[in-house]
Amino acid sequence: MPALDDILEQVGEFDYFQKKALFVLCLLSATFAPIYVGIFFLGFTPEHRCFSPGVAELSQRCGWSLEEQLNHTVPEWDGHGASFDSRCRRYEVDWNATGISCTDPLGSLGGSGSTAPLGPCRDGWVYNSPGSSLVTEFNLVCEDSWKLDLFQSCVNAGFFIGSMSIGYIADRFGRKLCLLVTVLINAVSGVLMAFAPSYTWTVTFRLIQGLVSKGGWLTGYVLIAEFVGSDYRRATGIIYQLAFTLGLLILTALAYALPHWRWLQLAVTLPTFFLLLYNWCLPESPRWLIAQKQNDEAMEVIKRIAKGNRKKPPLSFQNLSSEEEDGEKLKPSFLDLVRTPQIRKYTFILMYSWFTSSVLYQGLIMHMGIAAGNMYLDFLYSALVEFPAAFILLLTLDRIGRRHTWAAASVMTGAACLIAAFLPDSLYWLKMTAACLGRMGITMCYEIICVANPELYPTFLRNLGVLVCSSLCDLGGIITPFLVYRLADLWHELPLVIFAVIVLINSGLVLLLPEMKGKALPETIEDAENLHRQEKSKEKTIYLHVLTSEVAPKATLPWPCLTEQHASLPWRLTATLNINGSGLLQPLNRMD
Repeated sequence: MPALDDILEQVGEFDYFQKKALFVLCLLSATFAPIYVGIFFLGFTPEHRCFSPGVAELSQRCGWSLEEQLNHTVPEWDGHGASFDSRCRRYEVDWNATGISCTDPLGSLGGSGSTAPLGPCRDGWVYNSPGSSLVTEFNLVCEDSWKLDLFQSCVNAGFFIGSMSIGYIADRFGRKLCLLVTVLINAVSGVLMAFAPSYTWTVTFRLIQGLVSKGGWLTGYVLIAEFVGSDYRRATGIIYQLAFTLGLLILTALAYALPHWRWLQLAVTLPTFFLLLYNWCLPESPRWLIAQKQNDEAMEVIKRIAKGNRKKPPLSFQNLSSEEEDGEKLKPSFLDLVRTPQIRKYTFILMYSWFTSSVLYQGLIMHMGIAAGNMYLDFLYSALVEFPAAFILLLTLDRIGRRHTWAAASVMTGAACLIAAFLPDSLYWLKMTAACLGRMGITMCYEIICVANPELYPTFLRNLGVLVCSSLCDLGGIITPFLVYRLADLWHELPLVIFAVIVLINSGLVLLLPEMKGKALPETIEDAENLHRQEKSKEKTIYLHVLTSEVAPKATLPWPCLTEQHASLPWRLTATLNINGSGLLQPLNRMD
């Protein structure tokens, strides 16, 4: 039976049909960005102070400017309001009392800035922000600031749980069904979150989005990787991730235009409903159908691909029947990820690499801080740095390969972290350049692992393998804030040193994986186990269509390399010849 990669060479490995499929799946990738990093805008914490009844009236009576009002009525105000007391405490005095002095209001009330009693913000807060966020609406500050951390932790917990369940669903019931279900649940829960009446309901709907969104995003990547030939998997994977980066840019523009979090949530969610059109514009993965022994359905998909590419499948490929057609369908199992030695090694290394990529990707953003004052420009700069990383991979992955590019990017990231950690603050631009190189390097690692992970697992196990391994990415996302902020309390640059150690270990581990440059995707456990032994992507196979009777004394010689001896052999309708190491043609599939 001809392999799917051989068929794609005839009907188009990356032609009009695959390009159209990539475009529509890139829309899915772009819509995942607001869920993954949307907390940056949805949970923005502006400058704030306690609301004190009577202060506004006193300020108006005395003719104070805003700065004078804050100096007189806010504890420990230093012009920035950065201390805990200035944000979360207020003077326990009656600002509505009569006879308050405009020059020394606290003194006229029998106290001073150092002796006046302080109390909690019983009447709420005043926020210095023109819009609204989760923080300003639900007062997630001071003693309740942990609730914002919980909000983001719930998203990552949803990613983690969904990675396990969605991966199994996609491998058990198909990529297309999984996509449609996750898109529908994601869209509905996103709209409900925009209308959530309380913090509890907001967290609940965000958790549901986390459960399905990342699993759907990775399933989309697996689906497009299974539509194209082996030579185009790298390019499609990088383009798919560039769509995520484009989603970051669109998110920035929408957040700038819509500073109120409910409107922003609606704006990034409503377009997701259009992705339900996948039911009509995308077929099921032919690789998955073949793995499930649904060869007739797979042949229909191949014909649809050929029609979309304006080509006709050769007559010799009109039937995908095989000797194993009546065999048992392959069902994915979590044990398959650790049962055999090579796949077990792939699984543990990929888990660590996903964890590393997540910790450094998010951690470097947090640590850099991009310490200007404009959060929109800061976020924009952090997104733009991903474009050169993608273009470097487009130029190197098929020339150098996955492993060595991956290891080099990890070493670059680790070196950049160490340089940034030990450079003095006086060399600001050099320090920032090193930090940007570290961000570029870990972005490359992130994009390479998305390309390499699906290539190392057989078809029936591919989606489950990707999602289980990437679940460590979500655990990394949960602990990264604590890793950055707690270690920075001990020494500001300590997180960078820890990041360097983690990623340099990763640079050595990825060299233990097999190189997948130009190789066909494994179809079975045996294929995956033997990846490290393969020298070439696949056998050099020639498919002949020879119209003969059941026993033909002599056939027409279609190529000069065929000898009279080969031509006189009796053939089936399709004859398969393998070129052995010495360059001789050996007939297979003979009629006996």
